[in-house]
Amino acid sequence: MIGKRCSDCVRWEEEEEWKGYLQSNLSIYLYNDFLKELISQYKFRGDYILAKVFSKKLQTYLQKISFDYVVPIPLSAERQFERGFNQSEALIQEAGYHPTQLLQRTHSEKQSKKSRSDRIHLPQIFQILDASELKNKNILLVDDIYTTGSTLRHAAKILKKEGAKSISALTIARG
Repeated sequence: MIGKRCSDCVRWEEEEEWKGYLQSNLSIYLYNDFLKELISQYKFRGDYILAKVFSKKLQTYLQKISFDYVVPIPLSAERQFERGFNQSEALIQEAGYHPTQLLQRTHSEKQSKKSRSDRIHLPQIFQILDASELKNKNILLVDDIYTTGSTLRHAAKILKKEGAKSISALTIARG
């Protein structure tokens, strides 16, 4: 930790290309072996009911954060079809909130199979669905795991460029 920021966030902010897009990320849990198995069962083996396991804790955090829209990180059409649901959207719904779809994923390769360097140097993986909804809005992105920060940074960058006032993120786990 450096001040109130983890070293990963500090490193991202040192790169001119990524500086100033993502205000913060808050991860509820540390990504350990138990959580890795639980999230894998939820996300890859379709055990949707596990979204309820995280719902109360997620709800507690969501109540403490100020935002205009809570936005799930979207899946590619292929991933959505394979899983049958978007794990980030399900987390928001089970916590009692309405997810706002502002992003569409354009890149479909699995992030989990990429190295940190490959993830960071991808071209933009998202596009905006409706930019008219963004002007001066505070956006909260929700995802399951913060691994390298690349996914959240790509989302934050395009949202900020389209007029969002601020973008923060909340994740279940930090890898």
